[in-house]
Amino acid sequence: MSTADSAHSATDRNAPAGAPDQIPDLLAPARLGPLTLRNRVIKAATFEGVTPGALVSDELIEYHRRPAAGGVGMTTVAYCAVAPEGRTERDQIHMRPEAVPGLRRLTDAVHAEGAAVSAQIGHAGPVADPLSNRMPALAPSRFLSRGSLRFARPATKDDIARITRAHARAARTAIEAGFDAVEIHMGHNYFASSFLSPRLNKRKDGYGGSLVNRAKVARGLARAVRDEVGDAIAVTAKLNMDDGVPGGLWLDESLRTAAWLEEDGSVDALELTAGSSLLNPMYLFRGGAPIREFAATFPQPRRLGIQLMGKQFIRAYPYQEAYLLDSARQFRASLKLPLILLGGIADRRTAEEAMAEGFEFVAMGRALLREPGLVNRFGQDRAAGRTTRSLCIHCNRCMPTIYSGTRCVLVDPEPLKAASR
Repeated sequence: MSTADSAHSATDRNAPAGAPDQIPDLLAPARLGPLTLRNRVIKAATFEGVTPGALVSDELIEYHRRPAAGGVGMTTVAYCAVAPEGRTERDQIHMRPEAVPGLRRLTDAVHAEGAAVSAQIGHAGPVADPLSNRMPALAPSRFLSRGSLRFARPATKDDIARITRAHARAARTAIEAGFDAVEIHMGHNYFASSFLSPRLNKRKDGYGGSLVNRAKVARGLARAVRDEVGDAIAVTAKLNMDDGVPGGLWLDESLRTAAWLEEDGSVDALELTAGSSLLNPMYLFRGGAPIREFAATFPQPRRLGIQLMGKQFIRAYPYQEAYLLDSARQFRASLKLPLILLGGIADRRTAEEAMAEGFEFVAMGRALLREPGLVNRFGQDRAAGRTTRSLCIHCNRCMPTIYSGTRCVLVDPEPLKAASR
């Protein structure tokens, strides 16, 4: 299993894993902070939808055991909220003592397959569902959510301090549960990301206005987590390169934020993402826009509303391999910090090209949902001199299944569990 093998200074931690004149081997062991992973492929955090009562289920364990058995270096459990109001819905796990025994069963199962396991920790902020949670959502400024048709409450300075402490506690809980790493969620207009967004953050205090002020939350969360865990586990962050909406965070400000995180020495790597779960979710998920399937998961009248207005929110973007690569190249050119490339990484050649461009790791989501054993097939095909093409067709019909157990409907058409709605 992957373990923390030594402590490193911030300088060592932020040094690229591969020498500039040597292309890293995708399938060879690689260092991520204090960890040594068996290869450079990470199962990305994709919400599983199988945590009734906000606790680990057998289905969740199997969901992560399968890609671990299939060869990934590390799998990422999504989404582990740091506070009850920070869940997108009430059946999401939030990090607390009651969750530890189930999480320990999960980490043990992944380790038994030879992979490492990371907990994605964060606070959903304005993306949280106040109706489901029965608690107000929090945002930098007052914001009306299209999904719940409720206003998010502006976070106070006390809220920010409490949520920052909660991230540190969640990271400590992750250690107790046997995780090898935590991934701090700073993307998709969740709490930290919403503060970074000029469109969502209209504050007039020290957390609004300039980028220096808007980045305080993200930098503070990372610092609190690092101070809590030291080098006991790896710490990564999932950072938006851009929000994909007018007036949102854009590349120039994201690059500056990434540089500050590098200077702070608080994270071992950045996973680069994009899009807004509030305003433009399909900006990250290129390919089909399954409006009809999404509508079917909701009761009336929300179903009718999605059928009539869904195209304005669930926009279709054409799929192409490594569709976030052009933006990510700018981060690679500016930073020494190890980077995890996400977005349309489905085939071995694409992943190897990412290595050649200087990325230390690749993160894969839908391709592993379609074929959990894909990484093992990478190795088999390479040994046999064959190319490897994923079976995923990027139809995105997996996305509406988050309400009944996330799955590829081409493989598992039936729900994994009864919907909790």
